[in-house]
Amino acid sequence: MQKLEGVYYNFIGGDWIEASTKKRYDLYNPADTSQHLGSFQLSGAEDGRKAIEAAKMAFESWREMPSPKRAEVLFRAWELMKEEAEEFARIITTEEGKTLADSRGEVKRSLNVLEFTAGEGRRLLGDVIPSELPKNLIFTYRRPLGVVAIITPWNFPLSIPVWKIAPALVSGNTVVFKPATSTPLTAIKLVKLFEEAGLPKGILNMVTGPGGTLGKELISSQDVKAVSFTGSTETGRWIYEDAAKTLKKVQCEMGGKNAVIVDSSADLDLASDGIVQGAFGSTGQRCTATSRVVVLKDVKKELLEIVLEKTSKLRVGNGLMTDVDMGPLSSEDQLNKVLFHIETAQAEGAKLLMGGKRLNGEAYDKGYFVQPTIFDDVKPNMKIAQQEIFGPVLAVLDAESLEEAIKVANHSMFGLSGSIYTSDINNAMKYVERAEAGMLHINSPTLGGEAQAPFGGIKESGLGQREQGRRAIEFYTDEVVVYIDYTGRKREAKFI
Repeated sequence: MQKLEGVYYNFIGGDWIEASTKKRYDLYNPADTSQHLGSFQLSGAEDGRKAIEAAKMAFESWREMPSPKRAEVLFRAWELMKEEAEEFARIITTEEGKTLADSRGEVKRSLNVLEFTAGEGRRLLGDVIPSELPKNLIFTYRRPLGVVAIITPWNFPLSIPVWKIAPALVSGNTVVFKPATSTPLTAIKLVKLFEEAGLPKGILNMVTGPGGTLGKELISSQDVKAVSFTGSTETGRWIYEDAAKTLKKVQCEMGGKNAVIVDSSADLDLASDGIVQGAFGSTGQRCTATSRVVVLKDVKKELLEIVLEKTSKLRVGNGLMTDVDMGPLSSEDQLNKVLFHIETAQAEGAKLLMGGKRLNGEAYDKGYFVQPTIFDDVKPNMKIAQQEIFGPVLAVLDAESLEEAIKVANHSMFGLSGSIYTSDINNAMKYVERAEAGMLHINSPTLGGEAQAPFGGIKESGLGQREQGRRAIEFYTDEVVVYIDYTGRKREAKFI
């Protein structure tokens, strides 16, 4: 990886090169804005075209390589990442802001995905299907698409790129990767990892810069056969509409407004742990973060007392410090967005129970720190209950019954993740049957998932096929059906 006085480059066709625009942008540590992290390429449409062309030229040789051999590169990348896990974690914390504990968890998730997906190189299975005709065979196999564009967000700058890039590569595709503008350091280290693992030139290309001009080129190009995107619902909708013009496959993982239901039979200590972890871990900057709590009225007072007590003990500061529970917001724009939502909630009549302000003082003045914030008396139609905030802000709503609680939780355009805390198996199964979310948790937080399981939402949270697990391969391949007649004789066609 080339580096000259903090200047970082695009990776196209196996070379680290300057953007054709000759322009750069600077980034700073969100916990300490006096720390300059580097200058990065402000790429434009021409850079996107160069990356697409490099990926296109490399495709035939990569698709011809047997998938177990492609998987060997992923296994080598997995080994290298294990060796460099702590360095990855420190880079994530430095440029995104989350605590080292959260960053280490992200690295672990990435390792799990790499390991599982590499194994798929020996499991790119098809089906053998019985034919109604004698001496005829029907089978299916999966074929790579070609050049795929991968566009990732800033909040998980390692794990989301890994769970998109790994299945794309093992399936035989070539990749143009556009990481989030604000977290390119982690992306650059990841690309370098694949380079060191022996990935041939042109198979993985990376361009940094804004999503407008650059993203438009990736989405509109006839040579790009699929787009996998994680980010806002607004951007996902635009990508879906634009990509449809060239009939691309599109996969969008978008926003969330995830709700936890707490019923009267719940273990309130367990529930409060999950709520605090879900709402304030990673500073609330997760699509699966807990944004709402819907609690039955007869246990609301007791639950709130426990949640407030546990939240009050959270320590906020630079994520590189070992005694910190919550880091800064990722950027000044994100800070202003969160503060705006806090002001709006108060104006609409929600009751501020805790937090609600930007932190100041010597430890905070150079960073984007905000207090963990909890609102009570939130009504289902308030903006704080409907709009994705992406920060450490929790809205508490109440309900008279489980049926009402499920109805309140479902009252959202989003449907990514949800959770219920209950000791009643009947209530748990009623929730599973009726909750409008793609991922459901029983007596655990709304967060995350495992590498071998599908990941994704419904409604305005998800579009296209699921990510991760066996399902990931389906998006990055076409299924081909083959009919073989080995009778050796001419026969009449009996169907069309």
